[in-house]
Amino acid sequence: MVTPDALPALADEKQHAWRLINSKYPPISLFNDVADADEFETLYQIQSLTNPRLQNELGRLELIPRQDIPFGIPGCAYATAPFTHVNPAGSRFSNGTFGVLYLADAVDTAIAEVKHHQQRYWSGVEHLNYDRFVFRGLSCRFREVGCVDAIDVPLSDPIYAPDDYSASHFLGEGLKRKGVAGLRYHSVRSPGNVCWALMTPRHVVSIHQSAHYEMIWNGRITSVHRLAGA
Repeated sequence: MVTPDALPALADEKQHAWRLINSKYPPISLFNDVADADEFETLYQIQSLTNPRLQNELGRLELIPRQDIPFGIPGCAYATAPFTHVNPAGSRFSNGTFGVLYLADAVDTAIAEVKHHQQRYWSGVEHLNYDRFVFRGLSCRFREVGCVDAIDVPLSDPIYAPDDYSASHFLGEGLKRKGVAGLRYHSVRSPGNVCWALMTPRHVVSIHQSAHYEMIWNGRITSVHRLAGA
């Protein structure tokens, strides 16, 4: 079974990657309104007196150390949200107890990854004959410092199993426990392409909105379109 110690460290290279998020989730302005942790704490205390929804908006702040939040960067909220709004069902490299920022090497790779998971989810909803889902494209720049590389691990390895995440959960938990910044790995839904699973947002340099995309559901996802004007 693959362990963190078996994976080589990546050089401190700058990377440009992509992500899709559901457009119903707006950016959390408080993360973007401050330059450092001290300002955040002050503004958080002030706003919490008048905004009863603030805790729900920010998510579970206890899941991320303040020093890991990249205050002052463009798109700080986008970088931080996956770590405070954790999917309890988990993901490839998380058992649902911690967040992961997933990124892809190209927009098409990100679309393939999201399309697979959306199709799997909506297939379990009865009587859903037609719908459209709109996603916000995000352009992310980050540094690979502190990350490890699983590109030499073949796609036949259990960490890349299409639906059984037991081996990848084991690896993800090990990475989190050792304080590894992230993992570069093969895209399972777009073979030949590359993804990253960042275990912390602290090395994110910027995240900007790029375009909007819609997925059309007709019993399955039948098409994906970039929206005009986006």
